Amino acid sequence: MAQWIGETFASDAGWDHLVRLTDIGSRMAGSEGERVGAEATRDAFERVGVRNVRLDEFDLQGWERGDSTLTTSDEDLDCIALPRSPAATAAGELVDLGYGTPEDFETTDVDGKVVQVASNMPSHADRLLHRTEKYYLAVEGGAAGFVFRNHVDGCLPPTGSVGRTDQPIGEIPAVGVSKEVGHRLGRRHCGEQVTVSVSADIGPATSQNVHASVGPDTDERVLVTSHVDGHDVSEGAADNASGTAMLVAVAEALSRRADDLDSRVEFVAYGAEEVGLCGSDYHAAQTDESAVRAIVNLDGVVQGRTLQFFTHTFDELEAAVERATGHFNHPARVIPKEGYRGDQWPLVRWGVPGYFVSGVREAEGRGYGHTAADTLDKLDRRNVNEQAILLTELAVDLAREETEIPHRSEREVAESFREEGRVEGMKLVGDWPYDFE
Repeated sequence: MAQWIGETFASDAGWDHLVRLTDIGSRMAGSEGERVGAEATRDAFERVGVRNVRLDEFDLQGWERGDSTLTTSDEDLDCIALPRSPAATAAGELVDLGYGTPEDFETTDVDGKVVQVASNMPSHADRLLHRTEKYYLAVEGGAAGFVFRNHVDGCLPPTGSVGRTDQPIGEIPAVGVSKEVGHRLGRRHCGEQVTVSVSADIGPATSQNVHASVGPDTDERVLVTSHVDGHDVSEGAADNASGTAMLVAVAEALSRRADDLDSRVEFVAYGAEEVGLCGSDYHAAQTDESAVRAIVNLDGVVQGRTLQFFTHTFDELEAAVERATGHFNHPARVIPKEGYRGDQWPLVRWGVPGYFVSGVREAEGRGYGHTAADTLDKLDRRNVNEQAILLTELAVDLAREETEIPHRSEREVAESFREEGRVEGMKLVGDWPYDFE
């Protein structure tokens, strides 16, 4: 036992891969940089001794950033386009809806107007409204344009995609602005005409998933996943070079513990997560979900020393975390709620037990995520290796024959989301997958 722990804690494999990915530059979905990141991940898997390493290509709707502008009667303000915004120009009266809650949209006429909303929610809100939900509230209200204002100090305009699965390119031009620019815009120009303009190169593109496996060659498997791609405004260090680096670190540790595995562990580093879970959707469509014991999706790990686990209300997943972290007397945060953001969702929606795993952050919301400040200097090498030990122990536990985590029916998953009051928002953004009410 002690030997694999010491070797994992001393290993450079995870951190070195993290550095490699951040040094690539843009890993935007469908780009050459994403391809380089996938190939580097394939090579890293081969170095740590796992098997069946391969790339699996798929097609997607490509989007490459051009220029964007936000113009008032007397000034041009700094902004960046939101990925999968249409290439379009829209003008209208500016309406600042603050947080942009559903109630804000219900009580305000946004038809033909340019709507600004914040990236966070009020403290009394019972749930976070994702950017896309606010975007489609604006679209449904007839808005002409959309401005997404960061709530984090530091002159950092946020990115993040719009679009639905069945309509990848959004319907109205959308840009992100920093907290400071958004404050100035709302203070000086509410009720005035503003113009939002986005240019982008939109066309077919190719992405790829990276696969590898370890342990016995069983049909049943545990999936450990991440995504390789990142937004083109930064290094994408926490989101999600960290998760893919962790995949490599866990793969190396499990290669040392292969004899402890009762079922296969498959690693998948997905492409094109940031533009709509494209890689995990593609993979799920080829996968017999009944053969997946559980999925552990790593997205934004390393950025905090403590890991947090969304368990999608599976009590058995919570118990597995407690066993793994309790073994090392290490804290963990369990969030027993549903979530449809993240690469676990394309399988969880059909009843597969799944985690969304990230690092606990003190900042509200994404913090520096989805901005130019998502850089390597904010991550801690120690966290890579400590967390790799915990996640390796968790993977071994989930692969044990005696660990039983029953799958759910589609209706049980749907009912859980209904109990959390999530259905209306999921339908709005096109993420409700069921053909029953």
